Amino acid sequence: MNTKIRELLTFIYGEDVGKETETRLESLVSRRMTNIEKPSNCGAGLLPLDEKDAFVITYGDQFQKKGQSHMKTLGEFFKQETSDFLSGVHILPFFPYTSDDGFSIVDYMEVNPDWGDWNDVEGIGKNFKLMSDLVLNHCSASSEWFKSYLACEGKYKGYFIDVPEDTDVSMVFRPRALPLLTAFDTAEGKKHVWTTFSADQVDLNFGNPDIMLEMIDVFLFHVQKGIQVIRLDAIAYLWKELGHSCLHHPKTHAAVQLFRAVVDEFVPWVVIITETNVPHRENISYFGNGTDEAQMIYQFALPPIVLDAFLREDAGHLKTWARELPQPDGRTTYFNFLASHDGVGLLPARGILTEDELEGLIASVKDRGGLISYKATATGDIPYEMNVNYCDAVAEKELPAVSRSRKFLASQSILLGFPGVPGIYVHSLIGSGNWKEGVSVTGMNRTINRQKLDFDEVTAELSDPASFRALVFSGYRKMLAARRQNMAFHPSSAFNIVNSSESVLAFERESDETGDKVLCLVNLSSKQQEQKIGHTAMRDIITDTAILQGSSRFNGENILLEPWEVLWLIRE
Repeated sequence: MNTKIRELLTFIYGEDVGKETETRLESLVSRRMTNIEKPSNCGAGLLPLDEKDAFVITYGDQFQKKGQSHMKTLGEFFKQETSDFLSGVHILPFFPYTSDDGFSIVDYMEVNPDWGDWNDVEGIGKNFKLMSDLVLNHCSASSEWFKSYLACEGKYKGYFIDVPEDTDVSMVFRPRALPLLTAFDTAEGKKHVWTTFSADQVDLNFGNPDIMLEMIDVFLFHVQKGIQVIRLDAIAYLWKELGHSCLHHPKTHAAVQLFRAVVDEFVPWVVIITETNVPHRENISYFGNGTDEAQMIYQFALPPIVLDAFLREDAGHLKTWARELPQPDGRTTYFNFLASHDGVGLLPARGILTEDELEGLIASVKDRGGLISYKATATGDIPYEMNVNYCDAVAEKELPAVSRSRKFLASQSILLGFPGVPGIYVHSLIGSGNWKEGVSVTGMNRTINRQKLDFDEVTAELSDPASFRALVFSGYRKMLAARRQNMAFHPSSAFNIVNSSESVLAFERESDETGDKVLCLVNLSSKQQEQKIGHTAMRDIITDTAILQGSSRFNGENILLEPWEVLWLIRE
């Protein structure tokens, strides 16, 4: 084992336990590595991702076809429809589960038998880079681990955290408006168990090195099955200590560093991404020093700020925030997304948008059929997340289909153009809308953006060029195809916000390696806008169209942008 791993284990567990844990970890890794092979489609270097990488985010049972496993159908859909412009698939938890649409895992080593098996997962991995979730913070109350804990059997007594009922837990940060402790009957009587997210999601005790080793074993098993990007779900809450908020604990960061040290030493093609839906400055702390924690983090501030910009037709906050982003360094990057299986978080926007603007955002989402989820604080419940389909939130349904798709795609161009790797939620990719019927069935606000679809019906709509789904899908294909062909969009390429009017977002991407330079323009408004560009001849690489001096849209130094138009310009 390298010195870094030894130092981390000593910091986390103390010298004696740390040394013993190191010996056990060495044996574990040796056993797993005999079955791990480097994938043929993986990247290389400190950040094994480039301008060709873009991931779609989806559930394993998203597309369904009679007589075929859901995971096989999923692989068929993406191979048939997206293999020419998407490089990766993030399959949300595909393990046996009991609640939270997969995030209450019963067994980390098995595929949900209702969806398929590991052969189906590995089949998708032959055509795409696979990304999956490692739900470290908790597991299902129906898992064998917790059943053994309830029976007070051997080592499992230390796998979970119980405290006396009257323990003061008021300092603990609460992500949801639910009790922190849940009572369970055990073989030794009633115990009150730490449950950060729900009574069915029991928190794992990482103060016990047995759990740390169990989860590193799971991590390496997933790598063995071909996973190249591993998402550390809800990682900010990992370490529990009474008297501490239990959010971003120093030993949580040490745990991320430990996983990264294992990656660097044994599987350097693997990328760790942390999921921390918190204010921006806290979020980026999971980069560590740039080489010792996550290579990639979610850009949680992007969804609410972009939505605000389009609703008010004013990119001011978006530009100010983007100007302060650290320049890409070739070691770390952002996972840019606007929609996901969850909702649009409000916490990351606090301090960027004013309280009045946040209230306006919430009101607009409600007007467009969305729902609001709340979290508990010392002063009462506050809005935490807006649950809405992003297309419905950005582009009002009253617009004609062509205009509506144009407006929605203008918003999506930002996640494709900004520095980082795009993460595109499947319902954005195929132009879905709010599914309120699902909410009435499950009682969960997040169900509004989690509708499962029939494979044949969706592919039929995509084959009809006049359908809304096809308009959105083809627009995505064009932008992603252009992105793949230009190293200016590499995650390490420079990024610069260009001066523009309040309704126009203008930014440049430039590759240090090749000198490729792209000027990206987005009109966020429903009216024509002008942008100074200063060149006499340009080409839009999305449509491969020349824009010449003296044409109706290019006069002098200014170019005319139609409502919600996107241009990615290079000099002719």
